[in-house]
Amino acid sequence: MATTDEMAAVVLVGIGATLVMDLWTTLLKALGVSTLNYALVGRWAGHLRRGRLAHASIRKATPIHGELLLGWTIHYGVGIAFAAVLIGLYGTGWLHSPTWGAALAVGVATVVFPLFVMQPAMGAGIAGSRTPTPFKNCLRSLATHAIFGCGLYLSAALLERIWT
Repeated sequence: MATTDEMAAVVLVGIGATLVMDLWTTLLKALGVSTLNYALVGRWAGHLRRGRLAHASIRKATPIHGELLLGWTIHYGVGIAFAAVLIGLYGTGWLHSPTWGAALAVGVATVVFPLFVMQPAMGAGIAGSRTPTPFKNCLRSLATHAIFGCGLYLSAALLERIWT
């Protein structure tokens, strides 16, 4: 059973890793690379609450009140959940002695979620197959999730230094 401090650490590591990923996507945007608009995640979730899982194009779906805030909340909640998966797999001891390999492995593995769940549900097809550049989009997703994995490690390492 994790202590309250360890549970707080999981939340902070998830937030930190997601923030690192967001800094990466901010850099991509600055370089002219299109990235996910989290309002569309909120729109998808809003329609999911109404019983609709999949869309031909989430961009063409009716907007949902508060979709941007909902999308960002989900984005950070998923980051925390993925940090919890990491700790579930490697144990709370990982928080006290984080390793790159474990963090990167989990970060890279999380790419399965957008490629095989979110993209099909939002109308982009499995692994972005309905987009103009599916392979390029898959590589971009893989890189972004690898950056998330790096963020898991960096956040845990920073937290470990602060708390010890």
